[in-house]
Order: sequence, then structure tokens, then C-alpha cells
Amino acid sequence: EVKLVESGGGTVQPGGSLRLSCEASGFIFNWVDMSWVRRAPGKGLEWVASISVGGDRTYYADSVKDRFTISRNNHWGTLYLELNKLKTEDTAMYYCAKGGQARDGDFSGDKGQGTMVTVSS
Repeated sequence: EVKLVESGGGTVQPGGSLRLSCEASGFIFNWVDMSWVRRAPGKGLEWVASISVGGDRTYYADSVKDRFTISRNNHWGTLYLELNKLKTEDTAMYYCAKGGQARDGDFSGDKGQGTMVTVSS
């Protein structure tokens, strides 16, 4: 059974930073591309970033490019998302997603329960 558990969300002021983590189990983590997606209040799912199995290729939505960094630790089966220079429009529930298909708008893959990020002054 695929299990994805996100953590690290919270409330920060604009310009602040957070680091999200996702612990994966139930599948061979280092065989699978991984992604982060988010859902802002009252809106649909939005792809944020993806990373290749080896971590050598990363992809970002234009809205987060140069502010967010996706990474992974294949030994520990953990996915990360570093959020910097946060804006109020980054407020959303952030989900760890198995696979890279979210980059193409396919959100049907396994996701965790999410961790909430609130950016507010």
C-alpha cells in the first residue's frame, strides 16, 4: 500500500521560508519520479514541482521558479520542498504526489493527506 505523509507546513509572514517533507513507503521510492502539487482555498489542484528518480532533473511551475526547491533522499525515501520568499498567493494545502504526471495536469496518482501552508502578515 502506497503511503505518503507530508509535514512541515505552518503559518509564516510574506517573505518567509518553510521546508516541507514527505515520507514515502509502500513502493520502491528510488524507481519513481516524484512531485509536489497544491490546492489553494477554493481552487483546483496546481502542479508545483517534480523531480526525477535520481534527483538530477527538476521542474518547476513558473509561479514558484527561483523561489522553491524540490529535492529527495532516496536512502530514506523522503521528498522535500524548500519554500522561500513566500507570497500570500502561496497559501495552499501542499501534497506529495507519486510520479511525475502531475506536470502534465494529470492529478490521478497517489497523494498524501497534505500539509497546510498559510502566508499572512
